[in-house]
Amino acid sequence: MASLIGEYTCAVDEKGRIILPAPLKKQISAEAEEKFMINRGFEKYLALYPRNEWNIMNEKIRKLNLFVEKNRLFVRYFYRGATELTLDKTNRLLLPKSLSGHAKIGKEVILLGMIDHIEIWSKEAYETSMATEPEDFATLAEEVMGKQE
Repeated sequence: MASLIGEYTCAVDEKGRIILPAPLKKQISAEAEEKFMINRGFEKYLALYPRNEWNIMNEKIRKLNLFVEKNRLFVRYFYRGATELTLDKTNRLLLPKSLSGHAKIGKEVILLGMIDHIEIWSKEAYETSMATEPEDFATLAEEVMGKQE
């Protein structure tokens, strides 16, 4: 199981490709075989899953009861635009245009390791999102992490 962490600024070339930073690539399991799945994130970013982590997520989703409307809607939106990607020989990934448009990807992106996947944000959207830090991060941490056993 992966534990992807770190924040990386990357350029997007004229063809819509990004280079996967070496420190981030080292964190990706060999089980992924340099294959990824990319889809829309929950906010205006892209979610890039190493293939082995995507397979784990798939198994969780397969357990949902599709006779329940909310489950169907979730599955539909989760898979919307999902695309398989493979690293090329120079560690580049070609971001699909339709997904890049969704996340308003420009000339620079931020890659953010999020345990089992990587969020790909337009630099502007990421900076805007992170500028609105919670007033009391300690209280948020207690609410989220304090209930764990």
